[in-house]
Amino acid sequence: MNKQPKLLITGGSGFTGQHACEHFLNAGFDVTAVIRKNQFFLNGLKIEGCDLTNKDEVKKLVTKVKPQYVLHLAGQNHVGQSWLDPIASLETNSMSTAYLIESLRQEVPFCKILVAGSALQFNPTNMSEITHPYSLSKTLQTLIAQSWGVMYNMHIVIAKPSNLIGPGCSNGVCSIFAQKIVAMENNKADRTLEVNNLSALRDFIDVRDAVSAYETLLLKGVPGEIYDISSGKERSLEEIINVLKSIAAVDFEVKTKSNQRIEPSIVAEPVKLMQLGWQPFFSLDTSLKDILDFYRRKIE
Repeated sequence: MNKQPKLLITGGSGFTGQHACEHFLNAGFDVTAVIRKNQFFLNGLKIEGCDLTNKDEVKKLVTKVKPQYVLHLAGQNHVGQSWLDPIASLETNSMSTAYLIESLRQEVPFCKILVAGSALQFNPTNMSEITHPYSLSKTLQTLIAQSWGVMYNMHIVIAKPSNLIGPGCSNGVCSIFAQKIVAMENNKADRTLEVNNLSALRDFIDVRDAVSAYETLLLKGVPGEIYDISSGKERSLEEIINVLKSIAAVDFEVKTKSNQRIEPSIVAEPVKLMQLGWQPFFSLDTSLKDILDFYRRKIE
C-alpha cells in the first residue's frame, strides 16, 4: 500500500510549478502535476492534462487523483495580458479556483488546499485600491477560496508570494535582466541594459524558498489565514543591477527613463509564516547568480 501523501500541483509546468514538483517529490510526496502544455518529466512524477477552466475536466481530474493535498499554482499572472483580455483572467484565476475547490469538496472534502494568491491583490472593502484586472481576478480568487472554507468547513490556506526569482524560465524582471546580460557575454546583444525606473522597489524572494514555504503552509497553515511569503525587505532595481554587474562577465551601461519613485510600496511581512518554523535560505546574491548560470547553460 502506498503511504506517500498524495499531492496535486496545478500549474506544474510553470516556473514555480517545476520547482514545486521537484521539491515535493524529494520530500516524499506522491506528486501529480496538472499541465496544459510544455510537458516536462521528473522521475516519479505523474502527469495529468486538464483545462482548469472546464468544470467537467476538473471534476474528472479530482475524481481520478483523489489528492490529500492540493497546491494550486495555475493561473494567468501577467498584468498587461489582463488588460487585453480581462474575462480570460477572471476565468483562469477565479472560476478555475471555484471549479477546483468545489470538485474537491464533493470528492475529498478533508483535503488540505493551498491557494497561491498574489501580493497585487487588493482589499475588497476599498475599491480605490484596484489597479488592474489581474488584481481583481486574484482578489476574487482569494474571496472564493476563503468563502468555501467558511461555508463548507474546508481546510483552505492562502499564500501571498512576493516577486519570485531564481533559476528557471520566468518573465520576471530579474530573469529579463539576466537574459540580456548573458546575451552580452556571448556577443549577441549590445552592452546596454534599459530600465524604466531604477528607483522602483520590489520585495524579491527565491522561488525555492517560496516552495519550501508552501510545504510549511500545507502541513502547518491555519485554515482561512493569509500568509505573506516574502523576504520582508524591499530592493530597488538599482540594487539588483549592481549585484548583477558584480557577477557578470562583461561590463555594461545602464540607461533609464526615470529615477523617481512613482509606485506605492507593497508591504509584505513573513512574520506569520516564520512563526510556523519557515526560514528563507537563499540570499539575493545567490539567487541572482543562479539565474545568470541558468541562462548561461541555456545558451551553450
